[in-house]
Amino acid sequence: MTDEPSPIRILIVDDHPVVREGVSTLVGGQSDMRIVGEASNGREAMQQFRAHRPDIILMDIQMPVMGGLDALIAIRDEAPEARIIMLTTYAGDAQVQRAIKAGARGYLLKSSLHEELLQTIRAVYAGRKAISAEASYELAEHATDEALTPAEVRVLRLIAQGNANKEIAEQLSVSEETVKGQVRNILSKLGAKDRTQAAMTGVKRGIIEL
Repeated sequence: MTDEPSPIRILIVDDHPVVREGVSTLVGGQSDMRIVGEASNGREAMQQFRAHRPDIILMDIQMPVMGGLDALIAIRDEAPEARIIMLTTYAGDAQVQRAIKAGARGYLLKSSLHEELLQTIRAVYAGRKAISAEASYELAEHATDEALTPAEVRVLRLIAQGNANKEIAEQLSVSEETVKGQVRNILSKLGAKDRTQAAMTGVKRGIIEL
């Protein structure tokens, strides 16, 4: 009689109880998986990770106290072998890129959890990377785009907060002409016709958060 393999030990990190409950229900029906802990923010995730050393962490990107990307970086600094799958509501390509660069092994949209969660967990546990189809499309669509510089991202964030060029110049201690040039570059790089569209595109693609 052969021993059955140990189940995949999973930590769920999400600030919405309904998401944690949904994931628990999906995973609970699988003989090869087991939930070993839950957390509602990145700081709790680090505590739970240290306590349980799970095989897989399912981590929401946007959470209070400490966000998923910061927690991902902190956990991987401590344990480079940690296998983390990021969960998000949006397929923004900038968020996907940041998560993958930071060492995420998977990236899933919450809208596709029912279809893709279990196979993604098994794929990442087996050593593969897994990105949801919709997020892959976003990455491919913008793969050749010229990225915004850090200074342009700061300007875009201030535009989204409703600041005029003069106010942005004052806040960043640069000339209004400099800001105007940066705004032109932002519109061009994002393919936006005006400031409002640029801000909306920035949020949609995960370049900035409101």
